Amino acid sequence: MEKVYQTKVVKFGGSSLASAEQFKKSANIILAEESRRFVVPSAPGKRFSEDTKVTDLLISCYKKSARGDDWSADFAEIKNRYNSIIAELGLTLNLDSEYAIIEENLKKGTTIDYTASRGEYLNGMVLANYIGYEFVDSAEVIFFDENGKFDAEKTNTVLSARLADKERAVIPGFYGSAFDGSVKTFSRGGSDVTGAIVARAVSADIYENWTDVSGFLMCDPRIVNNPRPIKVITYRELRELSYMGASVLHEDSIFPVKLAGIPINIRNTNRPEDAGTLIVPSAEGYKDADELITGIAGKNGFAIVRIEKDMMNQELGFGMRVLKVFSDLGMQFEHLPSGIDTMSVVVHEDEIKGREDEVIAAMKEAVNPDFIEIVPSISLVAIVGRNMAGTPGTAARIFSALARVGVNIRMIDQGSSELNIIVGVDESAFRRTIKSIYLEFCIEYEL
Repeated sequence: MEKVYQTKVVKFGGSSLASAEQFKKSANIILAEESRRFVVPSAPGKRFSEDTKVTDLLISCYKKSARGDDWSADFAEIKNRYNSIIAELGLTLNLDSEYAIIEENLKKGTTIDYTASRGEYLNGMVLANYIGYEFVDSAEVIFFDENGKFDAEKTNTVLSARLADKERAVIPGFYGSAFDGSVKTFSRGGSDVTGAIVARAVSADIYENWTDVSGFLMCDPRIVNNPRPIKVITYRELRELSYMGASVLHEDSIFPVKLAGIPINIRNTNRPEDAGTLIVPSAEGYKDADELITGIAGKNGFAIVRIEKDMMNQELGFGMRVLKVFSDLGMQFEHLPSGIDTMSVVVHEDEIKGREDEVIAAMKEAVNPDFIEIVPSISLVAIVGRNMAGTPGTAARIFSALARVGVNIRMIDQGSSELNIIVGVDESAFRRTIKSIYLEFCIEYEL
């Protein structure tokens, strides 16, 4: 039996609200289920590839105003976007007074956060009017502290109380109030965060994030043709794949709902019939959650500092001294695979490039290695899957697949949780590595 949800929070991205036509699609989705009680909209995005997002037009107005340049054409375009949507939706809503306030604040020298946030603010007003929901200004219910950090607990207390007696409401994404009462925004993509904050505040059964893709894919479609969609993924797996650059969601938006144990469903506004990807605290009990490999992702631009020394494992404090070298040089490390007499430190190539001799000299002084080398132009590829733990032969299949296509593995790193296996390969073999691993575990799908 399909699960019945009592309360859903739904967030719609910029592409889902870019035009009146997209507004109608989004409204049909919202009104199709009574459980979709709280809605978080983004500002209108691009209607076509050469179009300009409303947020970018607003930022352009701010920059031109700050320089003393004429910004009237950009603001006229913003007004035209909203007025066109309102007219095509057949609404009687008039935003002239709101436009006048924004224009006046720009003339007085307002902040970039205030200016950028007005896209969501105005879009929230339009959407609330169109679907008949109450409008709640995010500046009144979402807060940042004196250091500019999001104040999760104050927000949750105030927002929960504000929405407790509301049957349905629209809460704009992307912004809240700074400690001094001024408008402050999250980073770009922050409407995802707002949706998660609202989901936590109302103890939602699920947080639906509607965008222009039908969830996550198992790997990059620019590398593998028609990769399999991911039906179910855990928060921990998402974190691992996000680190490697495979992400549809704003990364910070995971944490409010993870804290509350609320699932996230990534859905496609243009294909609402698609199930999308379900992000859950634990995959136990979900159908379609038995895939061995959940996803494959990778990044270029790393270097490996490889150190060899006999009896290294018996030398007290050896690893600590190695890492102190990087700390003293102001370099962060990413991974630390090691053996009995070998230790490898993976760093971003940009950090070490041009400083190779400095690193080698410092390392020789600190630990007197038998051998040290720096291998540049390394790609890291992560194979992530909750079901890899306890499944014999998974690593062997990965290594065999790479051997068949002549990929030389420069580094192997597998965490004790067995949630992921990371391999380091030459950048020239990056695409071949991802393709061959995908083929090994999803052979029925064409590359």
